[in-house]
Amino acid sequence: MASGKTHDYHILPPSPWPIIGSVSAVLMTAGLAFWWHDALWGKWVAVLGTLGVLFTMFSWWTDVRHEANSGDHTPVVQLHHRYGMLLFIASEVMFFVAWFWAFFNAALFPPAGDAVGGVWPPKGIEPLDPFVYPLLNTLILLLSGTTVTWAHHALIHGDREGLKKGLWLTIALGVLFSGLQAYEYAHAEFGFSGNIYGATFFMATGFHGFHVIVGTIFLAVCLWRAYQGDFTPRQHFGFEAAAWYWHFVDVVWLFLFLSIYIWGSDFGRAAVPYFG
Repeated sequence: MASGKTHDYHILPPSPWPIIGSVSAVLMTAGLAFWWHDALWGKWVAVLGTLGVLFTMFSWWTDVRHEANSGDHTPVVQLHHRYGMLLFIASEVMFFVAWFWAFFNAALFPPAGDAVGGVWPPKGIEPLDPFVYPLLNTLILLLSGTTVTWAHHALIHGDREGLKKGLWLTIALGVLFSGLQAYEYAHAEFGFSGNIYGATFFMATGFHGFHVIVGTIFLAVCLWRAYQGDFTPRQHFGFEAAAWYWHFVDVVWLFLFLSIYIWGSDFGRAAVPYFG
């Protein structure tokens, strides 16, 4: 009986991380739910679950890195990783479609009651000026798209110093974006609760901001791996996935800037066709 490997697929050995990650996720979400309902012990359950999730992420990704460096990620396996990442980004697109749908539903059909008054933005809401911090953040993200592309091309051509410099710049721009968005939120004249404008605005832009933070961490891990000597011109899917994710974040922001910040603000009020 032949004992050698006769295919290009990577058969995973038994791993404890799926069950540990699942239990940790349940503890985290259940703990948060009980904590928010004034059960003080829920806080400690949430902390325990969060630590378990972070430990699972670190350990699981360490195993994946070891598999990549051991030659387990054959061209066939890498191709399927790309399919998986594309499907993940497609699911994220649909995630944001829900927030855009909620915003446009409220903007195109503003209720005539006292809370909204049949106009958009609702009565009493002072939208943020789209041509101050939102425009600056747009330029920052567009610039970050060029720096991550520079890093990618440097890696393909064997320029590891260019790879590191491009990643450093992209990470710095991501941190700058998050800082400016936090400042913008702190100075917004409307809150999350109590009005449909604030709810749709903060849900859409806030989840995008969360994705920027995740993407920044993703790229920071790639930078650390670059310093560890990982990635070659022929095998660097970990970095490629991070770059795809970052470009996705860029594109979503452009739609947010054009629709929520400009079209849905006082600036675009005269051009909004109301159907309510």
